[in-house]
Amino acid sequence: MPEVSLSLPQLGWGHFFQQQLSFEEWEATFPARVHSVHRNQVDLLSEQGRKQVALPGKWLQLDPVDRPTTGDWLLLDREDGQPQRLLERSSFFQRKGAGTGGAIQLIAANIDTLFIVSSCNQDFNASRLERYLALALEAKVEPIVVLTKADQVTDVAPYLQQAQELKPGLLVETVNALDPGSVAVLQVWCGTGQTVALVGSSGVGKSTLVNTLCQAEQETAAIREDDARGRHTTTARSLHFMTGGGVLIDTPGMRELQLSACEEGVASVFAEIETLAANCRFRDCRHQSEAGCAVKDAIERGALDPRRLENYRKLLAEQERNASTIAERRQKDRAFGKMVKGVMAEKRKYEGR
Repeated sequence: MPEVSLSLPQLGWGHFFQQQLSFEEWEATFPARVHSVHRNQVDLLSEQGRKQVALPGKWLQLDPVDRPTTGDWLLLDREDGQPQRLLERSSFFQRKGAGTGGAIQLIAANIDTLFIVSSCNQDFNASRLERYLALALEAKVEPIVVLTKADQVTDVAPYLQQAQELKPGLLVETVNALDPGSVAVLQVWCGTGQTVALVGSSGVGKSTLVNTLCQAEQETAAIREDDARGRHTTTARSLHFMTGGGVLIDTPGMRELQLSACEEGVASVFAEIETLAANCRFRDCRHQSEAGCAVKDAIERGALDPRRLENYRKLLAEQERNASTIAERRQKDRAFGKMVKGVMAEKRKYEGR
């Protein structure tokens, strides 16, 4: 990352963050945005330039959601440059980490728009797009579906229609990620003061799109011709600066995004099923074999795609399971923290005798 000094608006600073500072804080500290995170250290960008700082030890003991992630804003002491506090986020993306431990994995913070990237080939997957839509809508971030490789098919209409049918009013753009003229349709979301994030499975052209939006070079990898799926080429989240003046946060390819605490997002993506369910005979209807099920009736009449119902059930069950696992993990962590504090208090008491 070059040694650059940028204004606060160029870094994505706005009124939402400004109003969180008292006059005294503005005098004693300055804001810096997290560029990337490396274990207990963070790379920061501010009007003073680039700076890497170690996180205070007590911050490392916090719940993962309370630690800095890419896109966050920190206040640094004007004298020694040390972190003082993490500002409230305007939006926040997280997921359940790999494995069964229930740990939370931070993705990015303070995003205005989420570009959900897919491609006009075999990699297009409506169920996967619904996952990303649920994530965006839960975080109150505007989702834009970006269909790449539009130049490689004779007709983009089938892909465009499938994406638009996922949610009424959903904005969908088709682009050739290699062509700046084609990508220009995205510039309305990429101006100064705006922050965009990209998500999508590997091989759909995210890195190529980043290159074109930022006129920067990221490593790209050839696609596997047998299944149209690509190799992962982005391995860490970081900030990029777009030619339109905005900030872009790139994320690693995530083929399976585990949802947690995302019930509102799922309900919003599948609003038609939620509406139908309100007319079922039984309040606790599972839409399987119950009599008087309005959802089953809609499927039989051809008014509802069975795939939608299947994915709705799957995502609801997944987020409920993960939310429960995460809650249990947090309870154990809190209990462990109390035990450690108790032991340290007894130790200090003994040493003071």
